[in-house]
Amino acid sequence: MAAPPLSLARRVAGASSPAAAAHSSSRSSHLRPRLLPSKRWSGVVRMGAAVGGGQGGGEEEETRQAKEMAAARRRWETLIREQKIKTLTPREAGYTFKLTDKVLLDVRPSNERQKAWVKGSTWIPVFDVDTSSDVNGLSKKAFSFVMGGWWSGSSTMSFNKNFVQQVQEKFPKDTDIILVCQKGLRSIAASEQLYNAGFENLFWVQGGLEAAEEEDFEREGSQPFKLAGIGGVSEFFGWTDQQRAQAAKEGWSYRLLFTGRLVGAIVLADALFVGAQNIGPLLQQLQSH
Repeated sequence: MAAPPLSLARRVAGASSPAAAAHSSSRSSHLRPRLLPSKRWSGVVRMGAAVGGGQGGGEEEETRQAKEMAAARRRWETLIREQKIKTLTPREAGYTFKLTDKVLLDVRPSNERQKAWVKGSTWIPVFDVDTSSDVNGLSKKAFSFVMGGWWSGSSTMSFNKNFVQQVQEKFPKDTDIILVCQKGLRSIAASEQLYNAGFENLFWVQGGLEAAEEEDFEREGSQPFKLAGIGGVSEFFGWTDQQRAQAAKEGWSYRLLFTGRLVGAIVLADALFVGAQNIGPLLQQLQSH
C-alpha cells in the first residue's frame, strides 16, 4: 500500500480519541454524513426485531418487507447524519486500519470471506450460509436455487443471533471498530446492532469491499475483493458486472478465458444433443428385437 497523504494520515491517527474526532469533524471528509444508497435493498435490512419475521407470502408480505426496509434505511441515515456511526471510504478504511490500532471487523458470510479477506481482519458474520438440513431449510434452498441461485450463485442465509454477543466477548465496548462487508448493507445493519448494544466508536465502510481497489487493503485469498461476492453460472462464464469491469482493465487475456469456457460449453451441448439423437433410434432397434 502506498503511503497515505499527510492530511489523511493526521486525520486517521487522531481519530481514536473523542476529542480529536470532534475537533476534526468539520474538516474531515470521512466524518461527514454520507447518506445510504437508495437502491439495492434486500432482506439483510431486517435486523433485530425485523429479522426473519413471518413467512407469509403475496402482496401483504411484500408490503410489510418494503416498510421494514424503508424504516431501516431511515434509522441508518439518522445514525450517520448524527455521526453516531462514522463513514469511511474503502481507501480511508485501509489507511486507518494500517496506521492506527482500530479493529477491522469483517461481517460477510463464509462463502464470501473464503475467497478474499483483509490480512489481519477479524471475522464474525452477521449472516452466514444456512446449513440446516430440515424440510423447511431444504425447501428454502430449493426455492432460492430455482429463483436464480443457479445463475448468481447466491446461497440461502441465516441470521447470526449471537453476533452481538460474539463481538462483546472479543472486544470492549470502547474499542474502535471498522465494519466492512461486500457491498455495505450488512455492515451498516451490523453497525446499528452494535450501537444499540452500547459500542461507542463505530466506523462503517461505505460501498464495502466491492468498492475497494486492490491497493486499498492488503488482501489474502484467491480472488480480488471485487469478485468475492459473485458466483454461479454467471461467474463461470464471466457475465457479471464485476468481471466485465475487470476485463476492461486486464484486456484480452482475461476475456479469452471466459470465451474459451463459453465455446467449450457450446461444444459440449452440441455433443450431448447429437448423442441424444443417435441414442433414440438405437433404443428403438433394441426394443424391436
